Amino acid sequence: MTINVLLYPNFTVLDAFGPVEVLGSLPGREMRYLSPDGGIVRSGQGVPVETEVMETMAPGGVLLIPGGMGSRPLAKDEAFLARLKALAEQADYVLCVCTGSALLARTGLLDGRRATSNKTAFDWVRSCGPDVLWQRQARWVADGKYYTSAGVSAGTDMALGFVRDLFGAEEAETICRRMEYHWNRDADNDIF
Repeated sequence: MTINVLLYPNFTVLDAFGPVEVLGSLPGREMRYLSPDGGIVRSGQGVPVETEVMETMAPGGVLLIPGGMGSRPLAKDEAFLARLKALAEQADYVLCVCTGSALLARTGLLDGRRATSNKTAFDWVRSCGPDVLWQRQARWVADGKYYTSAGVSAGTDMALGFVRDLFGAEEAETICRRMEYHWNRDADNDIF
């Protein structure tokens, strides 16, 4: 399975690399890091990541969309949103962390579907997709091929839930133990 991580300037590190730690532990996976223009992309925390242009993504696999302050200008960029929609449509699964769900919501692909996002940015995210069935009290939400999580650390819980859904509880628990991570296994249990 190919894991395609879509990065952009000012993405949040844990939004991307919490799930990457989980998904990168799957046997037979291939990790790819993409961005709108390719080249080095810096997170909001200053971490540089080498990327390929997003259109190099092959059909299938997983598309992971992290959040971060950089999602706000991209949510207004119609050309980027059209490119994102094309990638999301060809992915087998799309996982959004935090305000990454605002970007997917702006494409229209979440319309009529259940989704969640970071509680501190929830009103803004909701404005990006008025036809999305937003779930404020959820750690993560799975609706068809789309998985969305609440803020930052919730992305790791969602990624483990995704592994459990696709590969079974034993695989998810093995990854969790290896990470020495305290997993919130209940998608509806969000204290925020």
